[in-house]
Amino acid sequence: MNVIELDGSTGEGGGQILRTGLALSMCTGQPMLIQRIRAKRAKPGLMRQHLTCVQAAVAVCGARVEGAELGSQTVVFEPGAVRAGDYAFNVGTAGSCTLVLQTVLPALMLGAEPSRVSLSGGTHNPMAPPFHFLERSFAPLLRRLGVGLDLDLRRLGFYPAGGGEISAVVHPAAAGLQPFDLTDRGPLQEAYAECFAPALPSAVAARELAALSRALGWSGEQLRTPAVRQNEGPGNALMATLGYAHVNEVVTSFGEKGVRAEQVADALVQEIRAHQASEGALGQHLADQWMLPLALAVAARGGEASFTCTTMTDHATTNIGVIEQFLPVRFDVHSTGSCPRVRVIAGQATER
Repeated sequence: MNVIELDGSTGEGGGQILRTGLALSMCTGQPMLIQRIRAKRAKPGLMRQHLTCVQAAVAVCGARVEGAELGSQTVVFEPGAVRAGDYAFNVGTAGSCTLVLQTVLPALMLGAEPSRVSLSGGTHNPMAPPFHFLERSFAPLLRRLGVGLDLDLRRLGFYPAGGGEISAVVHPAAAGLQPFDLTDRGPLQEAYAECFAPALPSAVAARELAALSRALGWSGEQLRTPAVRQNEGPGNALMATLGYAHVNEVVTSFGEKGVRAEQVADALVQEIRAHQASEGALGQHLADQWMLPLALAVAARGGEASFTCTTMTDHATTNIGVIEQFLPVRFDVHSTGSCPRVRVIAGQATER
């Protein structure tokens, strides 16, 4: 079998090339060689989170691997058969455990039996999908695809302390993956904001929610301060959930030392308004992460499926390039009015 060769410096040049490559290598059984890993980052090569992704992939499919060490910029990955089971992975830092989950999830959702995955590390990181994004935005789409994904947040984990814990139960699609179109988000059915600020003064959450309320006119049940567990934090995430008829969008603004509460709220307000100004069904981050499972479904079933999104990021474009190297699908992206429309079409990808 031919080895798929990936250049980690292409496109956005970050860790997603590695994660998508690992996921699809496991799903297809095709060996992978990736060089210049994270070449465009200040600290290139495998960081703790990325090494955990490699180690998790090895555990799930019994792969033979070379270069699985901190700082490595080259990895050879030869997958074995994917095994359903109970797994536990610890990033060991505040690195995102949600990204580790997304690395092994595609292979586990194609398995013959359910799997349980326990993860520890960062659950709410600025450069990764927060737990609530996976729970409210990503998992419901997987369920429509036929895959059961039950998520549980056991403990919040923020940078730099980490220490978060989540668990996931993956139920493979009994009747196979069922691709579908998602080109309209539908009417807005609910909108609310939550402020997580464990181990911080209560005034932080109050000021952030008050500033958001003034800007958007939200009040009462739309403004929430969830209870936190003892010994969580310190950390701060201001989060808004927009529930539409066909899809949910979760946007998050993270507080930092030296950044005023009102600035955190303003950043979130700007994201919410930008999302509402577009007609795209999926937000930019959800669009990026939806491409891989949808492509697996189209590759298995044939035909095509499509979605619209608010914008195409460098992450998304880079992801397309990796997916097309592994799967017999091609992507067609064009603008329709105020938003891009992405079609995933069965058949060999064209040369780029």
